[in-house]
Amino acid sequence: MPSGHREQAAAAPGADTDTDSAVLLSDVHRDYGDGDGRVTALAGVSLHVPRGSFLAVMGPSGSGKSTLLNCASGLDTADSGAVVIGGTDITALHEPERTRFRRDRVGFVFQSYNLVPTLTAADNITLPLRLAGRPADRPWLRGLVERVGIGDRLRHRPPELSGGQQQRVAIVRALAARPDIVFADEPTGALDAAGAERILLLLREIVDDLGQTVVMVTHDPKAAARAHATAVMADGHIADVLHGPGPADLAGRLASLERS
Repeated sequence: MPSGHREQAAAAPGADTDTDSAVLLSDVHRDYGDGDGRVTALAGVSLHVPRGSFLAVMGPSGSGKSTLLNCASGLDTADSGAVVIGGTDITALHEPERTRFRRDRVGFVFQSYNLVPTLTAADNITLPLRLAGRPADRPWLRGLVERVGIGDRLRHRPPELSGGQQQRVAIVRALAARPDIVFADEPTGALDAAGAERILLLLREIVDDLGQTVVMVTHDPKAAARAHATAVMADGHIADVLHGPGPADLAGRLASLERS
């Protein structure tokens, strides 16, 4: 069912009204290149992600999942359509405004952690707040640090931390400003199986316990199965939104898309 024809509700919790959306995409198109080299990455995607939900995005290589994350988060601009985060249409913002909006209202977790190697873990966590000129909410940060279990590592720099510890620092940094939504791009891709499992459990906890909203791009059916729902992409469309799928369900759906 191509998402260009009707909006997909992306996660089980929450109502399906715009006011309950953490992010809402309406008929979003994105092409790259010109002439014969023009490639359609998103072909009219509409998607509703309720507040307080955890959505995974999967699809074969070239399906548009990374472009979906980039357009939904404001890292890239759609050619047409609308992207609304927390009630703000970010497609109507000029680039300086969109940059400020991302800094203040959107959290990011990347596979490569993107920590500053010369800063301590504590300084990495508060760096976005300092750049924005915003005071840190110390009780909130203490609670996050305790939840992720890095209290004894705050004075260490990234090279002195394991990959899993660095990713936990990155997650606290993403949540430090209490964003409307957190986007995670292959957050477990650089971790071993045990480290990946801890990060996935943590992402689910911050949704279920803290009411955060997370959208995660992943190639791993086991990782996607930790989410409330999974949007499966193919050829720039959302082919399915599966609620509470198991790893085998997701692996089978991906295999069917790759054969078609």
